[in-house]
Amino acid sequence: MIAILLACCIALLLTFVGTPQFIKVLVRHGYGQFIRDDGPTSHATKRGTPTMGGVVIIGATILGYLGAHLATGSAPTVSGMLVLWLVTGLGLVGFLDDFIKVKKQRSLGLRAYQKIIGQGFVGITFAIGALQFRDEDGLTPASTAISFVRDLPLDLAFAGGLVGLILFVVWANLIITAASNAVNLTDGLDGLATGASVMVLGAYVLITSWQHTQGCDVPRAVESACYMVRDPRDLAMVAAAMAGAAFGFLWWNTSPAKIFMGDTGSLAFGGAVAGIAILSRTQLLLIVLCGLFVIITLSVLIQVASFKTTGKRVFRMAPLQHHFELKGWAEVTIVVRFWIIAGLFVIAGAALFYGEWVARL
Repeated sequence: MIAILLACCIALLLTFVGTPQFIKVLVRHGYGQFIRDDGPTSHATKRGTPTMGGVVIIGATILGYLGAHLATGSAPTVSGMLVLWLVTGLGLVGFLDDFIKVKKQRSLGLRAYQKIIGQGFVGITFAIGALQFRDEDGLTPASTAISFVRDLPLDLAFAGGLVGLILFVVWANLIITAASNAVNLTDGLDGLATGASVMVLGAYVLITSWQHTQGCDVPRAVESACYMVRDPRDLAMVAAAMAGAAFGFLWWNTSPAKIFMGDTGSLAFGGAVAGIAILSRTQLLLIVLCGLFVIITLSVLIQVASFKTTGKRVFRMAPLQHHFELKGWAEVTIVVRFWIIAGLFVIAGAALFYGEWVARL
């Protein structure tokens, strides 16, 4: 527990102190946010606000995780490093997208195929690595079974061999792509995606910490309800480090934002929750925990489908947060109300996780 708290505190302090320094660097180089002309008119005042703040979040997360291990004399695990690879790799894809936008002052950064290639490479290497590195109990970081609050009797390895591996890689990349793009769509209002991400990551600190105390290799664990998860404490450390980093960053990202996290941060956050969900074997539970992100993503899908099939729009603008902006809601009002919705989904997800454990007693 000390290591988890240390990871959170170190990362929080680094972003709280480091973000204003990073803002100065960005301002000096003129790396400000480009605002689309077809967006809400109220966003025009945000033009030029420093972006790519995700760099600070990712750096603080890594240093918080490694610093906590160093302070407690423990070694990083494969599971922790795999999630950090996913966070850093997707963050790099987002950084390239952000950098091109601010450098060329246009709404288009990386082209769609370039983004897909980058995300695909990171996701595939993560998925393949997650099925390697067996520990002394024979556990790999991930399981080929589809999971809800633990593995379900739906194993993608039923086909065996290479086919089973390919099915798992496709499934893992579907989760990673969906999560990273969902957080990316939720970004756009000061503090919205950052605050919601803190809640989801906070839930994962509790979930993976509980898995650690109730692991099947722990003598005091209840055998009928124990968890076959490799390195749950390390997953808790990564979640705590990133939650702490996001919390410190939120001080500067809240309205009126002094800096935006950009695609660098949103893709990294999505990668973090997806990676932890896969390795903690709570893949489908992620849909509940990330309920706000799911709703916002659905609003985009509904808008596109409706316009292409009927020529009419369901919402004044998608994603959903901009619909309420155009209805006259103040930005802070939307953010706080959406945070409440995000919190309710997180509570529901945590309750489902714990309720399943109680039902097994």
